[in-house]
Amino acid sequence: MQVWESIVVGAGQAGLSASFHLGRLGVEHLVLDADERPGGAWQHRWDSLTMGDVHGIADLPDARAPQPSARPARRVVPEWFADYERAHELPVLRPVRVTAVHDVDGLLEVRADDGVRTTRTLVSATGTWRRPFVPAYPGQADFLGEQLHTAGYPGPQHFRGRRVLVVGGGASAVQHIGELAPVADVLWSTRRPPRWAGDGFDGRAAVAQVAERVRAGLPPASVVSVTGLALRPQEMAAARTGVYERRLPIFARIEPHGVRWADGRYEPADVILWATGFRADVGHLAPLHLRSPQGGIALVPGRHDVQASVTSARDPRVQLVGYGPSASTIGGNRAGRAAARAVRRHLDGPGSAGLSDRPARAASGPGAGPPGR
Repeated sequence: MQVWESIVVGAGQAGLSASFHLGRLGVEHLVLDADERPGGAWQHRWDSLTMGDVHGIADLPDARAPQPSARPARRVVPEWFADYERAHELPVLRPVRVTAVHDVDGLLEVRADDGVRTTRTLVSATGTWRRPFVPAYPGQADFLGEQLHTAGYPGPQHFRGRRVLVVGGGASAVQHIGELAPVADVLWSTRRPPRWAGDGFDGRAAVAQVAERVRAGLPPASVVSVTGLALRPQEMAAARTGVYERRLPIFARIEPHGVRWADGRYEPADVILWATGFRADVGHLAPLHLRSPQGGIALVPGRHDVQASVTSARDPRVQLVGYGPSASTIGGNRAGRAAARAVRRHLDGPGSAGLSDRPARAASGPGAGPPGR
């Protein structure tokens, strides 16, 4: 039986960063990715989201991010990721969907749809895209119109001439409204008033708040959800129509042709678009019992950078990147480096805290040997 030094689950930005740094530190590892092609969650975005629309993508280690353009992000970023995997010979296997990780005699047994592999350490870089969150409301199953989540958003033309209720107070809701306002009758409903950037808002403090939640074992709040909302140039035309000012509080129930508030107010709708975010995709870690009584996975605080908080407080063999304070492209990069260093220290044993920058041993790549079964 082959025992890997580390296995990375997920080949999005955080997973690729972790793999790069693991290779640099001489850690023999594999990257298991559930998708058939490179690109992480970006390959599943909608065509109307161009590289000029995205809020910014951080560089990967030793590779500059693509520049803004009119090309769809779902095409540009996967091409960039694929080139990166080839250029650095990252040991990515796909499609391999990891279903569970178990502790077996002190080693981690990684169970996937193609078999079982054994490793000494694990880096979980699975993000959130596969866990869209839709809240439950009375009458929801009786709605006769269409219900969609951001994860399945098909672009604005699908909604032309229809009355669309956008639910959610985050960046996706703002972006959807900006696209839909010129072609559809748009309503906006949120549980809380949106928080706009620029009103004395401190982004670093917001990330620190997310980190504090994770350290306390609470479920992580999205970094994006606390950094404040901003209107991009393409959304300013929609803003001039007043669509963002006509926000409604959250409704009480859903009816067959619309929604109703507790005070009796009713609004008809053809479509409910749930821009209600995602949850961390960490179900494969459930057998390790990493969750705290508060419902989250507590992480050891990073010494100098809150986005380097990656090590499970309950099991130092497990690193989580793109989780909590590192749930952004730049945070994922920092977390990838921190995770690789934590893995190296764990493999080297006690007293090795200063060894993370030592010269790499034999690099692990596609020719590093067959997957352990």
